[in-house]
Amino acid sequence: MNMPNEENRRLQDKIQLILKVNHNSILTSIIFGLVCIFLLDIKGIIPYVFFGYAAINFLNTYLYNKHKNLTVTYNIASLLAMAGGILITIHSGGIQSPFILVLAIVVFAGYVTTKMYGQFYLIVNLVLVAAIFVYDLADLNLTANMVPEGSRRWFAFLSVVFAVYLLGGVFGRNLLRAHHNLYKSRKEVQERIEEKETLLKEVHHRVKNNLQTVSSLLSLQSRAVSDEKISSIIKSSQNRVVSMAMVHEMLYKRDDYLSKIELRPYVEELCNYLVRSVKGNTNKIKVNLHVDDYKLSIDTVIPLGLIINETITNALKYGIKGDDAGEILISLRQLSEKRYEMHLGDNGVGYANNITPETSKSLGLKLIYNLARQLRGTIERDPEKQGTYYRLEFEEIIEEIKAID
Repeated sequence: MNMPNEENRRLQDKIQLILKVNHNSILTSIIFGLVCIFLLDIKGIIPYVFFGYAAINFLNTYLYNKHKNLTVTYNIASLLAMAGGILITIHSGGIQSPFILVLAIVVFAGYVTTKMYGQFYLIVNLVLVAAIFVYDLADLNLTANMVPEGSRRWFAFLSVVFAVYLLGGVFGRNLLRAHHNLYKSRKEVQERIEEKETLLKEVHHRVKNNLQTVSSLLSLQSRAVSDEKISSIIKSSQNRVVSMAMVHEMLYKRDDYLSKIELRPYVEELCNYLVRSVKGNTNKIKVNLHVDDYKLSIDTVIPLGLIINETITNALKYGIKGDDAGEILISLRQLSEKRYEMHLGDNGVGYANNITPETSKSLGLKLIYNLARQLRGTIERDPEKQGTYYRLEFEEIIEEIKAID
């Protein structure tokens, strides 16, 4: 099921709102103009303004079907309402005319459309109201009140009804409908997010189970092999599979929707597993972790976990002999927004400096350097320290998955 585009839905709501306001204001202007002539005995410019506004705005609304430019249609309607409101206001009592409320409707319509238009029409209409007030204070008497004395209460009543109807009956009702549509849309989006989160957790759960099955098969295979060297190779492969399974297990247990791994508990759990796997439950290995609460993507943690797996496994197998006491060190610090520096090492016997990934037949050593390149980083050995120490600089990798429509 494809979700409706949020921006298109909002645009459609604005189009419907503006067109309905135009239709209703055209109709009410015609009725108001007729009432002014036949019931309130108001002659001259006031009913003509109502009829003129209705005619021009009708043409404006009709032309929208041709050019489909909502901004043009809205601004023409707003300027017409503003001009008509000012003309009727100054010819029906000036600052005391109830028809001045129409200017507030123009401002309200501006904010409904966009914040920019709302601010613009707010400033313009405040200036116009101030100008009408100053005009009344000056008592220039350039325009007379065209509303007869006996009709002024009815004119005031109808002006307020006109404003209340447009604000409440048209704007309010349609804004409420738009709000319900937005609420419905957000509810649908939230339901889809929850559905995808459940599916994603299920995927991680199944991947973890599959990797654990592979690990169990490798464990059984290693026990069935009499050759100690081959058994050791199979055991190393099992540890690599476990290091990846731990990532999916941690993602499965997360309560939020972020595909990020808390690095410290992952590294701690991985190191403890490797120590038990290689040295047994009773050992003299001390693991020193200096890793802050960083959260990294799954695309970063899996190769990083494999690098840790290889270095720690090599340290436990070849660096710290037998039941000797030893120390494993892992530290991590952030260099920039996406760049990190990790130090990994042990205080064991180390290995010769002339052994490199190019000269060594060790799969683990080659894997370490290849994984460092996968992380867009570099890894180098520090020959100054006792044992085997590496400095790894890497970048957080976030692979973007493109949606398929």
